[in-house]
Amino acid sequence: MDPISLQLGTKNLHGCLVRLLSRDPEWLSAKVKLFLPNADLGSRNQALDPTQRVILQLQKLHTQGPTTWKSFIHCVCMELDVPLDMEVPLMSTWGHEDGFPSLLEIGEESQSDSQLHPGLKRPHQSCGSSPRPKQLRKQQRELAKRYLQLLRTSARQRYGDRTPGPGQPLAFHQAYVPPILQWSRASAPFHTQEGATTGDPKAEDGANVNIQDLFSTKASKGPRVRVLLGKAGMGKTTLAHRLCQKWADGQLDRFQAVFLFEFRQLNLITGSLTLPQLLFDVYLRPEASPEAVFQHLKENAEGILLIFDGLDEILQPCSDKETADPEDPASALTLFSRLCHGTLLPGCWVMATSRPGKLPACLPTEAATVHMWGFDGPRVEEYVNHFFSDQLSQEAALAELRTDRHLWSLCAVPALCRVVCLCLHHLLPGRSPGQSAALLPTMTQNYMQMLLTLNPRGVLPAEPLLSLGEVALSSLESGKVIFSAGDIPASTLAFGADLGLLTSFCVCTGSGHQDTGYAFSHLSLQEFFAALHLMASPQVDREALSQHVTLHSRWVQRTKARLGLLDHLPTFLAGLASHACRSFLSLLAQREEEWVTAKQAAILQALRKLATRRLTGPKVVELCYCVGETQEPELASFMAHSLPQQLPFHNFLLTYADLASLTNILGHRDGPIHLDFEGCLLEPRCPETLAGCGQVENLSFKSRKCGDAFAEALSRSLPTMGSLKKLGLAGSKITARGINHLVQALPFCPQLEEVSFQDNQLKDREVLNIVKILSCLPRLQKLDLSRNNVSVSTLLSLTKVAVTCPTIRMLQVREMDLIFLLSPPTETAAELQGDPDLQGNANQRKEAQRRSLALRLQKCQLGVDDVEVLIAQLREGPQLDEVDLSGNQLKDEGCRLMAEAAPQLHITKKLDLSDNGLSVAGVPGVLSVVSTCQTLTELHISLLHKTVVFTFAPELEEQEGIQKRATFPDSLTFQMPSEPSLRSPRIRLTHCALQAQHLELLCKELGGSCCLGHLDLSGNALGDEGVALLAQLLPGLGSLQSLNLSENGLSLEGVCSLTQCFSTLQWPLHLEFSSARQHVILRGDKRGRDLLAAGSLPEFQAGARLGFGQRHVPRSFCLKECQLEPQSLSHLCKSLEKCPGPLEVQLSCEVLSDQSLETLLHQLPQLPQLSLLQLSQTQLPPRSPLLLADLFSLCPQVQKVDLRSLRHLTLHLRSSEEQEDRCCWFTDCGLRQEHVEPLCWLLSKCEDLNQLDLSANLLGDDGLRCLLECLPQVPVSGSLDLSHNSVSQESVLCLVEALPSCPRVREASVNLGSKQSFWIHFSRQEEAGKTLRLSECHFTPEHVPRLAASLSRALQLTELTLTWCFPGLEQLTVLLGLLTWPTGVLTLRVEEPWVGRAGVLTLLEVCAQASGNITEISISETQQQLCIQLEFPHQENPEAVALRLAHCDLGTHQNLLARQLMETCARLRQLSLSQVNLCDASSLLLQSLLLSLSELKNFRLTSSCVSSKGLAHLTSGLSHCHLLEELDLSNNQLGDEGTKVLLGALEGKCRLKRLDLSHLPLGGSTLAVLTQGLGHMTLLQSLRLSRSNIDDIGCCHLSKALRAATSLEELGLSHNQIGDTGAQDLAAVLPGLPELRKINLSANGIGPAGGARLAESLTLCRHLEELMLGCNALGDCTALGLAKGLPQHLRVLHLPSSHLSPEGVLSLGQALDGCPHVEEINLAENNLARGVLCFHQGLPLLRQLDLVSCEIDNQTAKPLAASFVLCPALEEITLSWNLLGDEAAAELAWVLPQMGRLKRVDLEKNRITAYGAWLLAEGLAQGSGIQVIRLWNNPIPSDMAQHLQNQEPRLDFAFFDNQPQVIPRGT
Repeated sequence: MDPISLQLGTKNLHGCLVRLLSRDPEWLSAKVKLFLPNADLGSRNQALDPTQRVILQLQKLHTQGPTTWKSFIHCVCMELDVPLDMEVPLMSTWGHEDGFPSLLEIGEESQSDSQLHPGLKRPHQSCGSSPRPKQLRKQQRELAKRYLQLLRTSARQRYGDRTPGPGQPLAFHQAYVPPILQWSRASAPFHTQEGATTGDPKAEDGANVNIQDLFSTKASKGPRVRVLLGKAGMGKTTLAHRLCQKWADGQLDRFQAVFLFEFRQLNLITGSLTLPQLLFDVYLRPEASPEAVFQHLKENAEGILLIFDGLDEILQPCSDKETADPEDPASALTLFSRLCHGTLLPGCWVMATSRPGKLPACLPTEAATVHMWGFDGPRVEEYVNHFFSDQLSQEAALAELRTDRHLWSLCAVPALCRVVCLCLHHLLPGRSPGQSAALLPTMTQNYMQMLLTLNPRGVLPAEPLLSLGEVALSSLESGKVIFSAGDIPASTLAFGADLGLLTSFCVCTGSGHQDTGYAFSHLSLQEFFAALHLMASPQVDREALSQHVTLHSRWVQRTKARLGLLDHLPTFLAGLASHACRSFLSLLAQREEEWVTAKQAAILQALRKLATRRLTGPKVVELCYCVGETQEPELASFMAHSLPQQLPFHNFLLTYADLASLTNILGHRDGPIHLDFEGCLLEPRCPETLAGCGQVENLSFKSRKCGDAFAEALSRSLPTMGSLKKLGLAGSKITARGINHLVQALPFCPQLEEVSFQDNQLKDREVLNIVKILSCLPRLQKLDLSRNNVSVSTLLSLTKVAVTCPTIRMLQVREMDLIFLLSPPTETAAELQGDPDLQGNANQRKEAQRRSLALRLQKCQLGVDDVEVLIAQLREGPQLDEVDLSGNQLKDEGCRLMAEAAPQLHITKKLDLSDNGLSVAGVPGVLSVVSTCQTLTELHISLLHKTVVFTFAPELEEQEGIQKRATFPDSLTFQMPSEPSLRSPRIRLTHCALQAQHLELLCKELGGSCCLGHLDLSGNALGDEGVALLAQLLPGLGSLQSLNLSENGLSLEGVCSLTQCFSTLQWPLHLEFSSARQHVILRGDKRGRDLLAAGSLPEFQAGARLGFGQRHVPRSFCLKECQLEPQSLSHLCKSLEKCPGPLEVQLSCEVLSDQSLETLLHQLPQLPQLSLLQLSQTQLPPRSPLLLADLFSLCPQVQKVDLRSLRHLTLHLRSSEEQEDRCCWFTDCGLRQEHVEPLCWLLSKCEDLNQLDLSANLLGDDGLRCLLECLPQVPVSGSLDLSHNSVSQESVLCLVEALPSCPRVREASVNLGSKQSFWIHFSRQEEAGKTLRLSECHFTPEHVPRLAASLSRALQLTELTLTWCFPGLEQLTVLLGLLTWPTGVLTLRVEEPWVGRAGVLTLLEVCAQASGNITEISISETQQQLCIQLEFPHQENPEAVALRLAHCDLGTHQNLLARQLMETCARLRQLSLSQVNLCDASSLLLQSLLLSLSELKNFRLTSSCVSSKGLAHLTSGLSHCHLLEELDLSNNQLGDEGTKVLLGALEGKCRLKRLDLSHLPLGGSTLAVLTQGLGHMTLLQSLRLSRSNIDDIGCCHLSKALRAATSLEELGLSHNQIGDTGAQDLAAVLPGLPELRKINLSANGIGPAGGARLAESLTLCRHLEELMLGCNALGDCTALGLAKGLPQHLRVLHLPSSHLSPEGVLSLGQALDGCPHVEEINLAENNLARGVLCFHQGLPLLRQLDLVSCEIDNQTAKPLAASFVLCPALEEITLSWNLLGDEAAAELAWVLPQMGRLKRVDLEKNRITAYGAWLLAEGLAQGSGIQVIRLWNNPIPSDMAQHLQNQEPRLDFAFFDNQPQVIPRGT
């Protein structure tokens, strides 16, 4: 209603007043209470309509009289927001008697303090008649009207002119085309640390926002702030001016005033301003009374719009300190902040424009954000149609744009669209279609063409252009975009203004200060001129130019407080580096093109370096712009191929032009690429740029900012992306409209393999529409629809799709997850569409039958009715791998229905009904599947854990196929005939609260299954009563494999009732019960081959079997952690009497009393079937050893008693026909001296006691003395261990003294050091010779006489070893002097540290003190060992006496020592010096000694150092030893001359039998000396010349010399270089050596020729026993030659690394088969691949077999392992570094129990897994005597290896061999 009609009458005015007050009823009620305090405003008025209530209240006020009414009207006008056109008639009609004073007439000077009513808000307002206030108010109103009109007039003047002028934006003479505006779902991230709330969303994503909608007041209660974000050139400034123009033209009538400020101008104001100064001084000043105008603006603030352009260009920071009074002066940015927060001009509208980035923190978070996206296709066409006047030009321009995709993408930026149109306007006339667009390929060239169009003559002067460029660059670098007249030369200013490159405008630099400012018409134009300056200026060199080629990240909100002004400068530089710009730059710079080319090359090189770096997403986009501008295909290809295959773009804004530049570069890439956009703000039409991009293989979008318009654009591009395999669109806000577009497009993408629409808030209809296209995507493998809104009914529809669609293999639904997994058919989509036969129903059904489906519907709120529908669907469907319905609401009925339907559903793996509310009453219904389903393997029900899981095996046909593909061979399966069938189900009813009354019904349901495997009833409440009942019901359940009754509240009495199952049933073999842990297991034989696949390994014990042995498995009863009282033990033993044997009983309790132990031991005779009794972790009484010692006589079947620490007791029992020697071990049992006599008396009754172990007790010296006294009474025939009994030297002396009284002792050894060992070994008859070894006894001088006296009485002692017993030489000297025997021979070996330090001379001096004759001396300084052999009584040698008197001068100590040695060593037959340093004095003494040794037979000097003088002495001495039979001079450090000197001793040695000269240099003349000597050694039996540098020539001479050695038995020539020639020479001699037994020619470089000749010759050596030819390239010809005639006495054959093939090895194997004497075979490092080394007759004496690194695989291992059984004496097998797997391990495990002597198997570095190792452990458990199986570096996880080694310590997985080389106890 217009103001005139309001003044026609009060009736209309009254209606307007009622509507006004209805908006604020609370204010009206408060005023009514104020004016009418006694009025009734009760509940009666509350029931009225709000409008009626307002009318009633106004009537009450009106009836109070004119004074009250006028005061109320005055309050309405002063306190409420009354429109001006309504306030005037209100005041004129009702406010005053003399008319009403206008608002402009009310000045502050007319305001009085009088009040009409104490409740008035403005008490200063006078309501009386006063001519002056009326006049003032009228004047002020007129001033405000005039100012508002002045604003409009000024705006009309500015925008009204249709020709561009100074200060006007570009293209304002054209009709305005609005860009795309889009609301943001939330405010932009103004600050990195604080979130943003939703603004005023009005339009959906992609829908254009109308300019009017920017200022919608709906739901706007806070500050009315709009932030317009857009990249440079998008038209932000243009839109701001457009708003001003629309307001000036009266189109924005909601605003009374619009103010436009540019921050680039506000930056020039350095001082502080108030808001009136900002409005009136900076923008437009009123003609008069600015205070009154500002007051009007404040009172009408909601009609005021303030626009701030270029917020990103602000220079000064926003002050954090806010003054108390918002009216105080402040900076422009602070005033802007106050306006935004409503502290200034509350209610006004504020709009700011900015580039995207980190905006000032002063913006309120409630500000609504609008994104400006520029032009789409229709807008470009509209702009072109407005730009060109005639239709022909319009059509021609549009044709140019449509033919050039890149030029079209440039027009998406409105500023660039303007430039393109300007260029086309100039280029189109006179050119054929397509030529104009060809001149505008890049943004840079568009700007260049625009410059040329500005001058009509087409020629631009270079100097002003360069000057303009210099100004542009310097101002950009300093952050200036506005210049004053002094900043630009006058000529340059005039040039720029004339061409429209510069704009001028009035700027305010302070209060009252104004000036003229200049700026480039657009920021990008300024950047273009800056780039021109850099390229054309001679002052800018190439290095400085390259520094400007940088990439700016768009994540500026994280790093920069304000955006930079050089964003496009690298892009323009790259554009100017194009070849097309070369002539333009050359003309501009007035230089030759080579100069320009060099600068362009610097730009290209810088871009190439950037392309090699790992860039973030924003920088990749920037680089794409730059590379595209260069128009260099090679650089574009280089960048395209440098991009990673996975290219992510996260959390930044991307426009259509950005993606267009990216796809432009990707067009040069050959390989696929994956694009991942996450959290990016994308322009809705961005996907259009991907059209035809064949390089994209994976495409993923994840952003809430993607909506229907985005989906529509994407749907247009998808069919054109032929390489796309994976598409993801997640987390968006797509609705049904967007989904429909995608659904229509996806069928045209048959190559898609994965599609994801997760987290899109899709509804049922959209989900079903998507699923319908599955059949149209033949290669699809995954469809992800997770985190959408799907109902149960839709879910069932999806299951139907999964059942009927032939390519779906899994549907997985869990809460918010919804995923389809598909298996595409082998046929391609084209084949499926082109061949009608493949589309037939018959083939589809066949395909459906072949496929399998997994269905996982977890936590989907499915009920019983839903299950019925689901079952009906699944019955018609394919084979099911898995059905998971856990977490639903099926209850008992639904679970029963699924269980009954399971046999018809063909489930092959699992049916999961967990967490469905199953109760105890529903369990029997579920168990029906046990008897009806033949493929069930396991059923697990746990009501406590809400678990109901069915596990199935494949159908029989499929199962047979799986077995054929199994890793393990059929032979292994055949060898395990009693292995449980795969169809034996495991039933687990755990924690189901089952009681005794439930058992009959449960057993009835289970009884229908004839092959029930494992039954687990643990965690229930059966009790003793239930277990007793179950024991009666067990026969009806068939042959179980295990029964678990743990955690059922059982007592020992209840367990005893289970023992009757041993006698009534055949399958129970093991019963385990733990009272503390309530562990009760009844099981059959332990197989568990499949347990490893389930991630666990079975335990194994002695007696367990693999299934390939015939050994009888004992029954075992294990009782742990129970109270074992005498009565309970009697009851237990009585219950076990009927148990068939053999029986093993294992018991454990905390403490076992004397009475309980006696009761248990007295019950043993009543259990003849008992084979093992163990008491572990049980504290036994101290009298236990005595009770157990008496057990041998009470129970004859006891064979072994092992008691350890009074906590572990093991009794081994045998039947009368299996009697063996008895053993008794009482270790760490606290035995003292007082126990010795009764213990020995009890043991004396055991006649066949073999071993007695009393180690780790408390006997001490007294107890040991007592034991030694009783020892003759104890019939020990094996060994006695007294280690660790705290004994001292006293016990050692007692032992030596006791030796004469113990005739059956054969050996005793004592170590008083850290080992603390004390062993005595016996023989069954009296032993002729005894051995005594004493270590670390540390005898003092006082002990030596007693030791010597005791030894002198031990006449049967033959060997005495003293290790670390004497601190020095003195004690040994005393002992040798005191030790005397009437007759006999004693070998004394001393090992002491001082032996290595004393020297040969000193040690010989000690030997000289012996009382008997020394017949042997052996000294080794390195081994710290002295060994002498004494012969009693002492006898003189007459020849030695005469020689001694003839050669010794009695005047020196040296001669005295020689004389003593000659006397003591007169009968010396062996002298051995090893690893000694022989000084000249020692050698001189040896020379003298050797002269007197008439009986010396053997002399050894090895690995020692001797001087040349010493060699002369030795040679001289040895030359007189004509009776020498053995001479060993090997490994000495001698040169050629020393060797030649030493060989001089060979002269005259005609009786020599053994000669060892290994490691001595025997070349040339030295060998000649040897061969000369060999010619006289006709008795020589052994010649060793290894590593002696003998070549083929030397071997020839040696062979000739050997012809005389007809007695030769051993020839060692290894590690020389005799070659084929030497081998052939040697082969000619060998048949002439009839006694030859051992020959070693290893590592001699012998080839096939020499090897064949040797083989032919060796077959003639009939006595040959050891043949070693390894490390020679002999080849198969040698093997074949040897195979033709192996010596019949051959014991050792070593042919490692001999280049033998399987053929050669096979021939040798056949020749060796049946050889009766062969003990060692070494064929390592030969090739046995595909060859089979097997024996049919066997090798009875074979001890070692080495086949390291022979490429033996599982197939070869089968016959090889079978051959091992035919070699009963095998002790060591080495098969390391081969290709053996679990099959080979199974074969070895099969033969291990049959090889009684085998000690070691080496399987390092093979392919044996944990399963194979478990098989080997099972083989060891058969009682094998193997000490270690090496398994290092096999593919066995470390944790599994540790688990296996804990169960079987003989499995060694370590790098070093850590296994003790001892036989396990009792074997």
